[in-house]
Amino acid sequence: MPEEDLVELKFRLYDGSDVGPFHYSPTATVSMLKERIISEWPKDKKIVPRTANDIKLINAGKILENGKTVAQCKAPFDDLPKSVITMHVVVQPSPTKAKSEKKIEEEDAPQRSFCSCTIM
Repeated sequence: MPEEDLVELKFRLYDGSDVGPFHYSPTATVSMLKERIISEWPKDKKIVPRTANDIKLINAGKILENGKTVAQCKAPFDDLPKSVITMHVVVQPSPTKAKSEKKIEEEDAPQRSFCSCTIM
């Protein structure tokens, strides 16, 4: 594929740091982007996604769906020549993981007894 057909993307993390930029084919899917982000994730970050499902990509205010291609996700103003498109990365752990961590926290918390009174 010719170099001019490739789309240049960088990914902005929660702390303002960036991963990339990387060149992608317009036919690359959002799932492929997420896998690349996980493989390139900085090792010194406190929050680390475990799977592609833990990541949400946002471009032009829209959460991107895994099956869509880069060409389908581009906003009209991104058609400027040689521009780098910045996509925002939000890390959301899967609901089952969050629930299990919450249960562990509840088990570790000291039990409190509550008393309620009714005055008639």
